[in-house]
Amino acid sequence: MNLFHFLFIGSLFLLIAMGPNPSTGGGRETASPPNADTGDNSKAPDFALKDLQGRSHSLSALKGKVVLLNFWATWCPPCKAEMPSMNKLYNDIKTRGFEIIAVSADNSPSAIREFLSKNRLDFPVLFDETKSVTRLYHVFSMPTTFLIDRNGGIVEKFYGEEDWTDPVIRKKIEKLL
Repeated sequence: MNLFHFLFIGSLFLLIAMGPNPSTGGGRETASPPNADTGDNSKAPDFALKDLQGRSHSLSALKGKVVLLNFWATWCPPCKAEMPSMNKLYNDIKTRGFEIIAVSADNSPSAIREFLSKNRLDFPVLFDETKSVTRLYHVFSMPTTFLIDRNGGIVEKFYGEEDWTDPVIRKKIEKLL
């Protein structure tokens, strides 16, 4: 077997091994902590980041609320596409103890400002300038969203674009309220 065949077969094996897990409904994992390899319903790590106005926001300040923690970037088309449904969900149930925090992994705040000038979002958008929170949550693809219960436990981790007004997703969130 020559080197080309060896690399081809090795690459094919890796693709199969990394493919979606049918037992979790595609690529989605339930009860997934930031380090998905542990498999337990872990506490969401606390962090503090600033919004574009310089105000600091921390996850611990939202204790007692259900939180949707979304990691996104303006260079990510699926991230931008899901924002209107996320904003609608937020406005529909924010008075019931629900919060959304969007953590941007953009390289500069100017791209975020430009996006927000054209797209109204009613929840906090935070800038992860050093990518420290993105790394803390082991985010490797955008968007990635964590559903966090009132006790700070990660209930579900969503990979990719979602329609946050979908009745199945909304029911999962409302069950925690």
